[in-house]
Amino acid sequence: MPEIRQNIATKEWVIIATERSKRPHDFKAPERERAEKRAAFVPGCPFCPGNEGMTPDETFRIERGGAWSVRVTPNKFAALNREGERVRRIHGVERSMSGVGVHEVIVETPLHNKTIALLSGGEISDVLAAYRQRYESILADPRIELVIIFKNHGEAAGTSLEHPHSQLIALPIVPSQVRHRLQDALIFSDDYGECVYCRMLREERKDGRRVVAENEHFCAFILYAAASPFHIWVLPKRHAASFGAASDAELKNLADILGRVLRKLYFGLDDPDFNYVIRSAPNGLRNATYFHWYLSIVPRLGKAAGFELGSGMFINPSVPEESADFLRGVKS
Repeated sequence: MPEIRQNIATKEWVIIATERSKRPHDFKAPERERAEKRAAFVPGCPFCPGNEGMTPDETFRIERGGAWSVRVTPNKFAALNREGERVRRIHGVERSMSGVGVHEVIVETPLHNKTIALLSGGEISDVLAAYRQRYESILADPRIELVIIFKNHGEAAGTSLEHPHSQLIALPIVPSQVRHRLQDALIFSDDYGECVYCRMLREERKDGRRVVAENEHFCAFILYAAASPFHIWVLPKRHAASFGAASDAELKNLADILGRVLRKLYFGLDDPDFNYVIRSAPNGLRNATYFHWYLSIVPRLGKAAGFELGSGMFINPSVPEESADFLRGVKS
């Protein structure tokens, strides 16, 4: 029988459609060229070594063996402009703000024929170190309220260049969705005297059925009320509201568990398109006791339609417990 479940952190409801549910292996991506079958270097690719002149001057890099392993540059087609003042304008129903902010690209590897799922733990650690450095550096700008770090992998996830890369957008405002999640977390803390994410983490580890992977500092699990198939959260075990608070040891552990989970998706579901995003507190709430940063992984295995648009709810044709059991069985 179908079941309607609620995410206690976001208050969002989802329909787990058991009557039309698919078996986990039915979600495998259509057959296509795998990353490792491509050339390691593509002459016209702006992110391949030797083509650095095709991108704006870099803002950060990590080097290994005399060559870069990760480099960060402003996005050539930036959504926001780094220069200018934060100015709010209100005239009747017209409300706007100057489009100041930061939009950067993090090139994850010199090799064109890789994906982050196929990088070593050390290579992923370098990517995460670049994330943290840019996160902390950009938040020092008083115009910036929120930094969002995300990755689009595959056409369905919105990527336009196949060379492995992530992006960062820093905003002069806090979007309403983020505010709502902060408010819900604060209400839960007021009602129960603890962080809702810490509660979720404790309960998921105790239950175990939806846990995909775990190590010393992190736990990855498919949400009880997953809005879509294989929707995974990776939570740090130590409470912290800001991603910038992650220690070197935690970043190393995050690299380990992120690599393991993405390899499970890569080999178990034949490299599906996906997005991941680091959800972290706004600048003014970096020490909040009621919010908890985490990384969300959303494979793009379905499409939203009229019901989702009209209700704000999603219909998930997979059972989270079965999906997690499937992924645990995939060698990574």
